Amino acid sequence: MDTMQLCPSCGRPLPPSAPKGLCPECLLKAGLQTDAQPGAGDPAQPKPPPFVPPKPEELAPHFAQLEILELIGRGGMGAVYKARQPSLDRLVALKILPPGVAGGAGFAERFTREARALARLGHPNIVAVYDFGQAGGMPYFVMEYVDGLNLRELERGGKMTPREALQIVPQICQALQFAHDEGIVHRDIKPENILLDKKGRVKIADFGIAKLIGQTVSDAALTGAGDVVGTLHYMAPEQVEKPLTVDHRADIFSLGVVFYELLTGELPIGKFAPPSQKAQVDVRLDEVVVRALQREPARRYQHVSELRTDVENISGAGPAKPPPPPQPPAPALPPAAPPEVISDCRILPAFLLALLFGIFGAHRFYVGKIGTGLLFMFTGGGGGIWLLVDWILILCRVFKDKKGRRLAKWV
Repeated sequence: MDTMQLCPSCGRPLPPSAPKGLCPECLLKAGLQTDAQPGAGDPAQPKPPPFVPPKPEELAPHFAQLEILELIGRGGMGAVYKARQPSLDRLVALKILPPGVAGGAGFAERFTREARALARLGHPNIVAVYDFGQAGGMPYFVMEYVDGLNLRELERGGKMTPREALQIVPQICQALQFAHDEGIVHRDIKPENILLDKKGRVKIADFGIAKLIGQTVSDAALTGAGDVVGTLHYMAPEQVEKPLTVDHRADIFSLGVVFYELLTGELPIGKFAPPSQKAQVDVRLDEVVVRALQREPARRYQHVSELRTDVENISGAGPAKPPPPPQPPAPALPPAAPPEVISDCRILPAFLLALLFGIFGAHRFYVGKIGTGLLFMFTGGGGGIWLLVDWILILCRVFKDKKGRRLAKWV
């Protein structure tokens, strides 16, 4: 009777033609191990125990300056706790790294150097680092606490649409471009590391942590089967094949994977279909995503700001225009003088004088006859007025009204 063979690594039944006596899953993990690790690929080599995050009460003696409230996240690169900083009366996030990463030679110096670089990343779309150090043999960071969800949680809750993706990706690009300008590559862009607070602002966490703890593909494989698939699918090809040549363009590839997943709900595995064939999105986004996912770094976007520009042009958002500079206030003018009030005692004489000059002599001054004008004004003018009155009286004595009364009496 044939004896059933079992995988020495996971204990599963083996098919008769199993290569190297391993099941396909364990064989894949073994192939991902690097030669730098002793016992890599050897199924008989015991695996290091998985990282078990300490309970909040176990951490309290090591962090007297904090009130550790609860564990809010865990993964292959440590654990995150929600804490309160009484001195400043604010909530913070305490991230501790696995104790094993601090055993290497020169780690303390490298940790201090890299942590100081991360603390300089002051950007509204990057989780701020407030403090760092080592306590109880565990390297730690005190960081900004983000009250919200990560993109993975939003995807699982069905709360992510392609329209919202076009608003989120430009914010990710702003943060990555700022970090790249500072010489820092994230190396682990994935939905779990992209947070969204309650105001809709993007916050990228764990900048440079993968490099800081020296995470390789083999390290990622030790975090569990679920994490292996997810992490590897977001890595750029050069992170697996040539980890020493990784530069900022690896983040662009990872962002392309995240972008594709936000638009379609799927990962771009193998020969994937363009986003427009998976979802109702602008066909122009196909070229953006495909360019970001090019296998060769030289064929991708060379700067993440270029990807942002293309996305904003397609979505119609465009870069935000700065507000116009404030205009200086207009100089205060002195109050206008009130209009001059002319009394009737001045208007009446002026009117009579103008009437006298206009009828009886002003025209002679106009034609240059000054002497005649003066003589006519003082003699003929006065006589002319009475002459006019006499003629009116004469006419009134001749004519009668309809009742037979003489007009002279009315005048």
